[in-house]
Parts: sequence; C-alpha cells; structure tokens
Amino acid sequence: MTLRIGNFSGFYGDRFDAPREMLTSGEVDVLTGDYLAELTMLILARDRLKDPSAGYARTFLRQLEETLGLAHERGVRIVTNAGGLHPAGLADAVRALAGRLGIPVRVAHVEGDDLTARYPGALAAHAYLGGAGIAECLRAGADVVVTGRVTDAALVTGPAAAHFGWTATDHDRLAGAVVAGHVLECGTQATGGNYAFFRDSGGLRRPGFPLAELHADGSCVITKHPGTGGRVDVGTVTAQLLYETGGARYAGPDVTARLDTVRLSQDGPDRVRVEGVRGEAPPPTLKVGLNRLGGFRNEVVFVLTGLDIEAKADLVKEQMGEALAKSPPAGVRWELARTDRPDAGTEETASALLRLVVRDPSQEAVGRVLSGAAIELALASYPGFHVLAPPGKGSPYGVFEDVYVPQGDVDHVAVLHDGRRVTVDAPHDTAVLDDVPPPALPEPLPPGPARRAPLGLVAGARSGDKGGNANVGVWVRSDDAWRWLAHALTVERFRELIPEARELPVTRHVLPRLRALNFLVEGFLGEGVAAQARFDPQAKALGEWLRSRHLDIPEALL
Repeated sequence: MTLRIGNFSGFYGDRFDAPREMLTSGEVDVLTGDYLAELTMLILARDRLKDPSAGYARTFLRQLEETLGLAHERGVRIVTNAGGLHPAGLADAVRALAGRLGIPVRVAHVEGDDLTARYPGALAAHAYLGGAGIAECLRAGADVVVTGRVTDAALVTGPAAAHFGWTATDHDRLAGAVVAGHVLECGTQATGGNYAFFRDSGGLRRPGFPLAELHADGSCVITKHPGTGGRVDVGTVTAQLLYETGGARYAGPDVTARLDTVRLSQDGPDRVRVEGVRGEAPPPTLKVGLNRLGGFRNEVVFVLTGLDIEAKADLVKEQMGEALAKSPPAGVRWELARTDRPDAGTEETASALLRLVVRDPSQEAVGRVLSGAAIELALASYPGFHVLAPPGKGSPYGVFEDVYVPQGDVDHVAVLHDGRRVTVDAPHDTAVLDDVPPPALPEPLPPGPARRAPLGLVAGARSGDKGGNANVGVWVRSDDAWRWLAHALTVERFRELIPEARELPVTRHVLPRLRALNFLVEGFLGEGVAAQARFDPQAKALGEWLRSRHLDIPEALL
C-alpha cells in the first residue's frame, strides 16, 4: 500500500501553476502546499495589523479557484499551512469558494498555534505544531485541511499517519515521514533547483515539483511526475536533507528523526529510495517563533568608479560620519563590495559598491537624517559621485527569536469539516534532546600530490537560515572524496574559509551515511532574516561562497 504525496509550493510566492501541473501530470493522492517561513509570518502579521480578517496566504485561494474541481474529480486531498495567522479565516474562504464553484468539498482546519497574547510586544508568536491535528481532520473525511504554523514536515506526517493508521509511538515510521516531508517541503529544491551541481541537471529551466511514494514502514521513494523538468538523484535529495538542519537529531513535535540513519540509493531514473530512518520520542517542548518590530532601517549604496576606490570609500565614510554625528542612529554599518575590475570594458564593471545601512528605534533618525546627509554630498564628495537610488524615509524591520514551551501548554485543536472540535493530546512519550556522540571518521586518503583549487570542484553545499543562525551542509559524491573531506574541512578550516565566522560559535556535525558535514554558525545572521543584518540575510549563498574558496585538494579527486 503506497501513499503518493506531492508538493506544489515551497514558499509564499512559488510557481502559481504548480497545483495544476501536479494534478494533471501524473497520479497523486495528497497535495501539500508550504507557504510559511519566519519572514512570511512577519509579513502576514503586518497584514493583520491593517486588516484583522487578513493573515493568510491569499495566493492559495486563487490557485484553488483553478484547481479545486480537478482535485475533487480525482479524489486528491489538499493539505496546506497557507492559513498562516488566520487558518479559520482561510477555511471559511475555501468553503465560500467551493460554494461559488458548486464543488462539494469538506474543509477542516487546525488551530492552537497562536500564542501571541502570551508575549506582550510580539507581532506574532506561534508554536510549531505537529501533524496529529491534520491526521484527525483527514480521518474524519476532510478533503482540504488548512493549518497555521505547523512544522513543514507535519504536512506529510499528518496524511501518512491518517492513511497508515500510525500511532504517536510509531517513531521509526513517523521519522521516515519527517524525512520525506523535509525533502518535499522546499518544492523544486529536491528536483534540481538551487543545486550545487546544476550543470549536471537536465531540464533545469523549469524543474518539476517532487513526489514521495510513502510506504507503511515509513520508507519512501522520492520522485517527480514523468516529463517534468529537473532531476531527482541521490545528490539532489542529499542537498535538501542538509538544508536548514543541524546535527544527527532532527527534532519535531511528532518525533525526533535520526538523520545519521538515513540511507539513500538510486532506484531508477528520477527515483531515490529513502530507508532505514530511525526515530526517537519527540522533545517535551515545542518551538515558538516570535516576530516583533526591531525598529527602522534605511540604506544608501554609493557607486565608486575607476581609480582610488579605497580612498573614495574613506572620504565618503568620513563625510557621512560627520553628518550623522549630529543625530547618530543606533546602528551604522558599512560594507564595501569590490565589484570593480582593472581596465574594465564597461563603466559598471569598473565600479565598486559602498553600502551604508543605518538602524534606529526612531524612523526620523534613519529617514531625513540619512537622506539629507547623502544627497547633500552630490557635488561635494569623490569624483563620479552617484548612488544606486536615493534613500527613502526608512522602513520597519523585524526581529525573529525562538522560545520553547511545554507541549502540554499548547491547545492543539482539529476543527473538523462538520464543526466538531477535537483536542489533540500532547505526546506522552518524550525525550530531552542530547547530542549524538560523534561517529568515527573514515580512514584518511594516503598522502599524494595536491593542487590549490576551489572546494566546489569536489563538494556540493547548501545553506540556509534558522533565526539568527546559519547552517551549511557540505557533501561529496564518492567514498574517496569523503575520506578527504571528513579530515580536511574542520571547524578551524571552515573559519579560515569563511572569515565572517571567525569570532562566532561554529559546530560541525558529521553524517557519514550521507558523506556529509553540517556546520552550524550561531549568530551569523544577527536577529534573523527580517532584520537584514547582512548582504545575504538568509545565508542562501553562503554554501556557494564556501565552494568558491581555494584549498589544497588531492589531485586524485580532481
């Protein structure tokens, strides 16, 4: 007995026609749509400030208008977290849409994640619920299930538990579904999107969305519909498994999945078998994501062209510093990006970018103060003075942090399609998370000639954000490459290659079965993506920066 679960959205703004593609390109039993991220919750919270009836992903309704009839005809159930901050409101909107279209669907929703009232000053505070509420809705016959903030993997564990009859103590089976859900959650990242070895991925221009063929024992095959673009292989699945994870224990409200037990094997073209996943009791606490306003920010980017780039940067810093000193913002950050080249053939490639970012609790301190100081330099600064765009009035920025509450403190409720409310009990079997003892490293490669070369010639990487932390997963595709990587890419070497991490806590996790290392860099992103503390605020390209750095690599691997 196989349950085919497909994904049609990896974020709020993903490909609009993906639901139709997934419904018309092949067989599927359940479609999941993941719309929520830390930044999305802040965006929806600001929407709700303007309109109390808002707070959910309206795009989902427009997608459903085109596909609800198809899903009903084919018996495909839809599970989505597009409910955001207002799942009941979206569920009502789906019912109204179905009524207008004349489609008899049963709509249920899950609530209880909203803890905002407990945290004064927070715009939004939401617990990450598991899949048990979703399972209750599906067991009662729902065709569409809308949730608020659940874990991304819960969109798969819920349908799997309902379909196979799993209980809360079926840890290994649930862990297998968590791994499948984690692979599916970011959509086309599992089918070649954002893949380090993208030049090997056929048809990457429009990769198809992924599917998981789940089995009753928790194993699965990751695949995609025939004829859709991209590819599914051990590499693309490994990359997504490492995305936004930490160590061997991948904790969630349903179960803690042991990523160090995952076995991947190619099962044919565009098919990767995932098996052997072990599970443990979930932790006794739930993560709660807090979003609040951190203040106001503004920025201006000065363009420095031609000769004397450093001297030009020093001059404008000095001039702006004098102007800002009259009413100094709370935070001032300069970054010089040397995008210029000597003897350049175009003005753009002869130019460097000097970025100034200011922050303050007061909008006035980052608005007129900055814009006035910058624009008044137009005829009084370095030769060739201009900016990419004049600074505005300043805009609010958000701050994300996570806290933890006991699982039993959250009122997890499944609101069934007939209006009945079913309380979802917290798991009785829990276990406090401990670090897994580091595994033995493979035997190092024998000594031999080496060549200075980019790490990316041998290794792939994928990076991302979790609050203010960044993770970088690095993996290789052969046993010999693993024997080298496991010994060569230490925490010390990582800090050398990524200078921004030199003063920060860095933890290395070793995952031998994936031939992978996962680095967690604490505080790398300041107060989270919404604070936009650095050039790449979600650390999406951190892994590619690492791959571009040079080190001594055995010639046998090149």
